[in-house]
Amino acid sequence: MKIEKSEQLFSNAQKYIPGGVNSPVRAFKSVGGNPLFIEKGYGSKIVDVDGNEYVEYIGSWGPHLFGHNPSFIKEALLQAIENGTSFGAPTAIEVEMAKLFTSLIPSCEMVRMVNSGTEATMSAVRAARGYTEREKIIKFEGCYHGHADFFLIKAGSGALTFGVPTSPGVTKGNAADTLIADFNDIDSVKDLVAQNKNEIAAIIIEPIAGNMGVVPSSDSFIKELRAICDEEGIVLIFDEVMTGFRVAKGGAQQVLGVTPDLSTFGKIIGGGLPVGAFGGKKEIMQKISPAGPVYQAGTLSGNPLAMAAGYAALKHIHDNPQVYDELEEKAVYLENGFKKNLKELGKNFAMTRVGSMSCMFLTEEEVTDFNSAVKSDTELYGKYFHEMLNRGVYLAPAQFEAMFISTAHSYEDLDKTITAHLESLKAIL
Repeated sequence: MKIEKSEQLFSNAQKYIPGGVNSPVRAFKSVGGNPLFIEKGYGSKIVDVDGNEYVEYIGSWGPHLFGHNPSFIKEALLQAIENGTSFGAPTAIEVEMAKLFTSLIPSCEMVRMVNSGTEATMSAVRAARGYTEREKIIKFEGCYHGHADFFLIKAGSGALTFGVPTSPGVTKGNAADTLIADFNDIDSVKDLVAQNKNEIAAIIIEPIAGNMGVVPSSDSFIKELRAICDEEGIVLIFDEVMTGFRVAKGGAQQVLGVTPDLSTFGKIIGGGLPVGAFGGKKEIMQKISPAGPVYQAGTLSGNPLAMAAGYAALKHIHDNPQVYDELEEKAVYLENGFKKNLKELGKNFAMTRVGSMSCMFLTEEEVTDFNSAVKSDTELYGKYFHEMLNRGVYLAPAQFEAMFISTAHSYEDLDKTITAHLESLKAIL
């Protein structure tokens, strides 16, 4: 496999772009080696600048539910671009998008479009603080909500301590307002709530975590979390930037049967273009400017291109709900193939899956939270990643990321992946 052009581009990129990439995980630092530069994508495949083709399972980190460059999204974009790219003024497609979106996500009585998942989660927390007139929030170790300051906090040195910054540039003040609980551990939440009575504005969670691998909330945990928020007047925020329209038409909240007060979205709702959204109860959303005093704005929010692509994606979901049956069947097929391989090799690596999101952890312990996830052998994963890449299968260049299946993946693609999986594991074990 020749990667000469990718190597040259990466060398040049490092002269002008920090680390040579515009988002850290793209740099391959957790798996070793240098990143591939992609030239085009179609269906389930991507092609790098050296002409190498791969069956890939990143899907731009989740948005490509229907594979790369589906015709109905491309057509919507071409039509929209004829009229202009951005106006900084309201357009009809924004209204159509909001109407369709709120019909698909019943918990969102109103929605505000933004430009990224980070912007969505940041704004949702601000809305919750403005609504409750409280300042502190609870997040969970291992859940990722973008790179706003108050999210870049890790657990403190002892149980139930204040969090500490994980990045230079994040202030101690931000850390002091962010409390860290343990995922799937309701007692850790109860203790924090008791220690900070009437001070917590919101609890934000990935109801199905996708940034420590794929780790779903347990049924009892997520339902008790809802009950605590009701009892204490705390706004429950579901971060569905990754899971929204990915694990089900109604997202993780449909799968888990729990209704949040606010939700955040991104990825699929932009049809592959930059986008984000937050929505929820009308009484909270009407606190957002200009209806209310909580300020939030964006020059390119609801821009016609993202709205056209996103509307095409959601309309396709609305008109073809059977896509989730297809995704489930393909995901089960791939999961069973991997499990058969592991059995043949005498390995019991932890595997998790919800709908078309899955993860194989290179640990034989059950994974239910951050502490169990990080027991995975990341060095071994790096070797596995490169063995799969050499066999024409492009996975996430990090152990703690999801594997995404699209409707464009054929059973031929899945069989190729299952064979590559077995051969790659044999090569490294």
